[in-house]
Amino acid sequence: MKTSINFKAVKSDSETHNFRKKTFDYIRKDLTQKNEYWMEQTIADRIQQIEAYCKEKSGRKLQKNAMPVREAVVVIKENTTMLELQNLAKRLEEELKIRVFQIAIHKDEGHTDNDTKEWKPNYHAHLVADWQDLETGKTLKHQSYHYSKMQDLTAECLNMERGISGSKGRLEAIEYKIQQKEEDLKVLEERFITMKSEISSKKSEDLIVMENDFLGFKKIKTDKTIANYEKVLRTYKSTILKNKIELDSKSKQIIELNTKVDDLKKEVYLFKNTNAVLLSNPTVFASEKKKYLDSVTNILEREIKFSRYRYPNIDRTENQKLISEMGQIAQKVCQENNIPFTAVNEIFTDSDKGVKLFSLLKFGGNNSYQDIVPEENQKKRKRKKNR
Repeated sequence: MKTSINFKAVKSDSETHNFRKKTFDYIRKDLTQKNEYWMEQTIADRIQQIEAYCKEKSGRKLQKNAMPVREAVVVIKENTTMLELQNLAKRLEEELKIRVFQIAIHKDEGHTDNDTKEWKPNYHAHLVADWQDLETGKTLKHQSYHYSKMQDLTAECLNMERGISGSKGRLEAIEYKIQQKEEDLKVLEERFITMKSEISSKKSEDLIVMENDFLGFKKIKTDKTIANYEKVLRTYKSTILKNKIELDSKSKQIIELNTKVDDLKKEVYLFKNTNAVLLSNPTVFASEKKKYLDSVTNILEREIKFSRYRYPNIDRTENQKLISEMGQIAQKVCQENNIPFTAVNEIFTDSDKGVKLFSLLKFGGNNSYQDIVPEENQKKRKRKKNR
């Protein structure tokens, strides 16, 4: 199963939709209980925080046309977990500086097949993210290969397919769409020409109303004939206008799709180069391995915190009980996220990481929003306050 992620400007009713704050006609209410939600902060509070930080960092207000908070819809599987999405959020922050602060998993949307009457679920998740660059205070600037990286990270973290040969699958899909749009355009053009032809070739006698006068001679009934002509002209004019608007829309869509194809071809070229480096450069391979192990560590940390939250009264002073609980947590993480246990073993062979994880399980820990601000920036902010 293939996945994708696509960020756009967040909508004003995003939280209402994502967290099911009201009932919608297009959802299955009996399936809503299967949804999962996580929120670090409301959108309104985050925007206020972003604006304040931008003013403090750059000395200027955030631009009116800026999109500091964005939302993505991610295609997921039925068994995709919140942990996997949290891991994706961490990778987006580490590699692209995108900080996700809301996640909603929806399993109650879909449609009923017209032929089979079978329910076709649309499993997806909404990720709402802070798009502020903490170094400048302004919004993040990404290139096309960054958006391509998002697709890679999503497929990797969710254990799903990204597509064939980098963007080849998406490229073929878009080229197919272009072909379909061009065919639609051709049909519209033919219809447009036919309509104009019909108007010019319409037999006038079909519209002329004849009546007998008092002498028995046929005579044109002027008012009815004019009414017929006006009715036909109004109908054709309306249809032609509608077809012209649709024609213009199709032409615009074809141009946009062709632009996407050009961008995706560039991405395919970049992917080929990247794959070649990974296969031939041991340093790069080691770097990618480290990133993977770090992501597994991150999932372990989150599950440890969750375990402490669920079972706050467990006695964790005895080492044997502590080791047993850690083993259960590691096993759960591996099973739910398709992680080989050898990866967990490798993490615990690093004594520093092992001590950190056991310490987190035994004593707990607390991270605030300030933890995401670079230490250097925090020092600068403290110096300003002390002046």
